[in-house]
Formats: sequence, C-alpha cells, structure tokens
Amino acid sequence: MYEPLEWWQTFADPVLNQVVEEALASNFDLAGAVSRVQQARMRAGISKAAAFPLLQPAVSVNDFDGPTNAGIGAQLEEVGLDPSTLSAAGVDLPDRLGLTTYTLSVEFAYELDFWGRNRNDARAAGAELVATEADYLNARMGVLAETVRTYLEIVSLRRQQKLADEIANVLRQRETLAKSRYERGLIDLGGLHAARRSLREAESELPQIEALLADAEGRLWILMGGFRTDLAVMLSDSLTASPSLDPVPTGIPADLVAQRPDILAAIQRVEAARYALGARRADLLPRLSLHGSIGLQSTDSSEWFDPDQWFRNLTMNLIGPVFQGSRIQNNIALAEARLNEAAAAYGRSVVTAVNEVESALVGLEATRRRHTLLTSLTEETQAESDLQEYRYVSGVGNYESFLTAEQTLLAAQSVLVAAERDLGYARLALHRALGGAWIAADHKAFQRQQPVRHLPSRPPTE
Repeated sequence: MYEPLEWWQTFADPVLNQVVEEALASNFDLAGAVSRVQQARMRAGISKAAAFPLLQPAVSVNDFDGPTNAGIGAQLEEVGLDPSTLSAAGVDLPDRLGLTTYTLSVEFAYELDFWGRNRNDARAAGAELVATEADYLNARMGVLAETVRTYLEIVSLRRQQKLADEIANVLRQRETLAKSRYERGLIDLGGLHAARRSLREAESELPQIEALLADAEGRLWILMGGFRTDLAVMLSDSLTASPSLDPVPTGIPADLVAQRPDILAAIQRVEAARYALGARRADLLPRLSLHGSIGLQSTDSSEWFDPDQWFRNLTMNLIGPVFQGSRIQNNIALAEARLNEAAAAYGRSVVTAVNEVESALVGLEATRRRHTLLTSLTEETQAESDLQEYRYVSGVGNYESFLTAEQTLLAAQSVLVAAERDLGYARLALHRALGGAWIAADHKAFQRQQPVRHLPSRPPTE
C-alpha cells in the first residue's frame, strides 16, 4: 500500500487545506478505522505465534500427608509385609506418611507444521491486516471527499446568499419604481403586483439558503470531530475555492485505478481467503506435536538448584483425522465459498472502479464545457449591464432598463456560482474514482512513495 498524495491541494485554497488537516486529525470515523487496523495487527501477531514453541515456567509444591495403612502400608500388607512382620525384622512404620516435593520446571509444547496449516493461517491474517489498512485508506478517502465537498457547498451557498440578497435589493428598487409608476398611472395594478410577486419570490429564497448553509456547516463540524468555536474564524466571508479549469490529460494510465483503496482491500481479501482455504485443507492431514517438561525436583528446597536433581518428561503425538462428523469437509467447503465470495467482490470492485472513472471523466469534461459557456454568458450580461448603466448615467437610457440588466447579470452570476460548485464536485468525483491523484506528475510522485507497513495510533495530519 501507498500513502496517498495531498491531492486536495490542487484546489489551491489554503482555507480548504486547513479544514482538511483538522478533519484528518479529529474525525471519529478515522479514529474507528485506526482501531480496526490495530485489532487486525494484533490478530496477525496472534496467528504468527503458532510458529514458535509454547514455553511456560512452572513452580509447584506437592505436600502429601496420609495414613500409612491407606497408602504404601496397605500395599505392603497385600504382598505379606504387614506391620508385625516388618517389626520382627526391625522395621517400624509410622502411623502416617508425609512427603513434600518441590518442583521447578519449564513446560513446552510445539506442533511441527509439516503441511503449512499454521503458516497459511498466519499468511491469511497478514493479508487481512493489509486489507484492513486499505479499508483505513478508503475511510480516509471518504472523509477527505466529504470534507472537500461540504466545503465547496459552503463556499457556493455563501456566494449564492450574497447574490440572492443583491437580487432582492434590485427587485425592491423595481417594486418601488413600479409603485411610483402605478401612482402616476403609467402602469396598471397587474404590473405592480408582478413586481411585488418577483420581490417576494426572491426574498423567500434567502431563508432556504440560510437553512442549507447551517446544515452544511453542521456537517462540517461533524467531519472535524464536533462543534468548533473557531469555525466562523476559519471560514471567513471571503472564501474563494475555484477548481482548476485545465482539461483532463488524455490516456490516464490504468494502474492509477489500482491505487484505489477498495481494490487494494479486495485483492488482499482474496489472498486471505486463499490462504485460509489452504489451512483448512491441511486439517485433513495428520498433526505431529511435541509437549513435555524439564526442570528440577527435590523433597528438600535447599536442593532445588542441584544439577543432579534434574528431570524431563517428553511426549510425542501423531494424530490423524478419522471421523469428525464431516466437520473438516464442511470447513473446507466454507473456505471455498468465502474464496469465491472474495473473488466476486474483487471483480465487482474492478468493474465499479473502471465505470466510475469513465463516468467521472465524462462528467468532468461536460461540466467544464458548461462552465466555460456560462462564463461567456456572464461576460455578455456584464457588458450589457455596463452599457445600460452608461446609458442611464448619460441620460439616454431609463432606470428600469438598468435594473433589468443588473438583475439579469446577478442571475447569470448565480448560475455561474452553481456551475463552479458542480465543477468542483466533478473534479472531486474523479479524484475519488482514482483513489487520489490523477495528474501525470502526481502519478509519478505516487509511484515513488514507499510502502506503508504501519499506521499511526491516530489519523495522520499530513
């Protein structure tokens, strides 16, 4: 896996860069993804432990105290050595026997992995770890994309709010002009009502924009880890995010698609399922295991460390499956089904990625052309507005024609603002479809990145 580049910097907006850094540092979804990576790392470590012997030090004290006639004395009577016979021979047994044994040992167990069952389990866990790391990158990409999209939405809504307020001001002047003309008998009541209706329609858009803006800012708070008192300062009123208008370079290399985290995760889950199937098939073959203990043993604690008091106990087992109620066969069938599922998921990821890239390319180019046309339209309406202003100031034109041109210009600017937002969305969609960078220079830098073997305990702040 590779550490993705800071592709969001192609928007050339320092405020956006700061917002993204805050989101990467504080987002709860990323914190959860990091925890899942840590869990997978621990599971991989546990699975690797099976390749090493199990050693356990043990210290024990065995204290025995019992009646003679219930222990060794009873066994002696069975062979004809009753107490009277032993007494006649000069041997007197006590009424009770007591014995304390001190043992200091190391117990060990080891399974010889002839058929690779433990190795395959460890490799499956390792592949699952890499897949989980890719899931983290996928979650990171999702947080980044949602942060950038929400930021672009806020920028657009603020500009729309400003333009909507200016349009309402123009319509207020038109309503005042219409009222004056109606009082002078120059227009009928329908003309006055039409002017007032247009004003009310424009004014009704302002509360809607305010609600949408509050919702977008709330979503940005969540992405940044909660309510931020500094958000108002961070998102000043002069936000000017402008996506690049450069056309997409032709012939985007196919290996750029392979950098997508979801494809990386799907590949590794196929590998994990393949190794797991090998481990389950190894269950059909015998297992050879060793276990035992070695240490020191004495009835006197002062002789614990006497080398002559050493002992050993070694057992070797060769166990082969004969009848287990089809458990092994069902485990193998289950592993095969999981492998087929992982392979199907990988195929779907690749097909989805290719289609998303194609759609994003077409969408970005279409949105770029639409933005160019709307820019030209706005320039034409600007020229018309300047002309009507000049005519009015010169006394040639009337005030209503100037207001009409100004309203048309503001409406064109509002449409252009929405087009700029859509262009940012389209560019963002291509970045997400490719898993990050898509510019040729960025791709070369991406190829130079070193593999990331470990993730930090918390999301990186870039």
